[in-house]
Amino acid sequence: MLLSSPHVRPRRSRSAVLSVLAVCATLAALLLGTGAPQAAAASSLPCDVYAAAGTPCVAAHSLVRALYSSYNGSLYQVRRASDGATKDIGLLAAGGYADAAAQDSFCSGTTCVITRIYDQSSRHNDLTIEGAGGAGAADVGAPADALPVTAGGHRVYGLEISAGMGYRNDSTSGVATNGAAEGMYMVTSGTHVNGSCCFDYGNAETNNKDTGNGHMDAINFGTECWFSPCYGSGPWVQADLENGLFQSDSGYSKNSSNTGTGALPFVTALLKNNGQDHFALKHGNAQSGGLTTTYSGGEPTAGGYSPMHQEGAIVLGTGGDNSNGSIGSFFEGVMTSGIPTDAADNAVQADIVSVGYGGSTGSTGTLSAGSEISLRATTSCCTGDYVRHQNNAGVLSAITSSSSSLDKNDATWIVRQGLADSSCVSFESRNYPGDYLRHFDYKLYRQPMDGTALFRADATFCPQTGKSGTGTSFASYNYPTRYLRHYDYNLYIASDGGSADFDSSTSWTDDVSWVVSSPWAP
Repeated sequence: MLLSSPHVRPRRSRSAVLSVLAVCATLAALLLGTGAPQAAAASSLPCDVYAAAGTPCVAAHSLVRALYSSYNGSLYQVRRASDGATKDIGLLAAGGYADAAAQDSFCSGTTCVITRIYDQSSRHNDLTIEGAGGAGAADVGAPADALPVTAGGHRVYGLEISAGMGYRNDSTSGVATNGAAEGMYMVTSGTHVNGSCCFDYGNAETNNKDTGNGHMDAINFGTECWFSPCYGSGPWVQADLENGLFQSDSGYSKNSSNTGTGALPFVTALLKNNGQDHFALKHGNAQSGGLTTTYSGGEPTAGGYSPMHQEGAIVLGTGGDNSNGSIGSFFEGVMTSGIPTDAADNAVQADIVSVGYGGSTGSTGTLSAGSEISLRATTSCCTGDYVRHQNNAGVLSAITSSSSSLDKNDATWIVRQGLADSSCVSFESRNYPGDYLRHFDYKLYRQPMDGTALFRADATFCPQTGKSGTGTSFASYNYPTRYLRHYDYNLYIASDGGSADFDSSTSWTDDVSWVVSSPWAP
């Protein structure tokens, strides 16, 4: 049953500690508004950049990588279902990327949830699973394996939030309160969003309740239009300042060109607020290019927002009162003391782009975990047709060298270790990170992994020799007599004979046999 459902640029090694010259060069460049010079950018991670600009991080959270070049501690903690044991997941090297293999080893044969996200700053503002609030019951932890991605050429995991999940810290150090200035950004995804309240990262109330206008200062990302009009279909980067998601001082969008980020797999979302009379919103493609400012102006004109009344808690994945109907993805984010310069923001965006989020896994054309593939039909009618997703459904479609980039991406899958059985496989969408091919009512769909046992089973397929004697057939893990089949250009799990049209025995052996080929997407 359905419950919800760039290329990588080589990265230079990070120095364990920023050299004095690098910090000085970065600071000088930022103060001059010219951005960080190349030499400093190679050894300066986001919190190094912000510190050099005089707006140090007071919170730095990431499941993916270090946000200081000198950081060599834990990124997050997981708890496994089999025995309740926990393990901290650290880095491969100081200033580097997460040790995903340590998570895989610890969680092998069972499942894990994320229980803590460590703050890399000296403030130790760690996030733990959120308790009950004024608008939502206590949350649960996100599945640790739901969002595998490539970053910096390494396989790592992001945080995939489904409804009812969230993280928080109500007793923080150094976070802005009572009208103090602050900035914040997060790297999220435009492919895993909804219009429910509220996928936030930032400053919130300390009692998990709505205590009034201006008591929050958090980035919101989703398709909820609180104040009409909003332009386009989103998702939009908005400011959750409590009792409203703001795109301007009037709430509604005054920028008709801000139609949202669209379905970018990786998005940089940024909010700056001086706490008195000005806030700004920016967004960018986390895989390429710079930042776009969608609003820079006065605080909301309604009472209570000028000055602000922040309380200094930190929330991730929900609203300030634990409104937790939203979905979203989180890879990294920071909060600063004071408002960063635009030059610092630009330098941070350049660093984010250099990570190569969503880059190639480096393996193609096989059923080994991590390999990128396309699946070609073998039936005589359809040997130029491939498994793809379209409008969330799994379909069979002709793909050629002249096909659009979108079509090629939709027909490319990343082989993952079976979500329900490590001896089988699951297929993650190449351009919708965290979404998998799964069945519902025997039909195939692309859906976000929610961590449930049912989803894991529905999204797991067990390869065997092709029933026609050619290629590979994929048996459904939880319906082992049914196989991945194309019928009338739709995809099903089908048996060899049955009452449904898609169970027809005619050409069944050919229809369930597939060629595992090199991926269409680069």
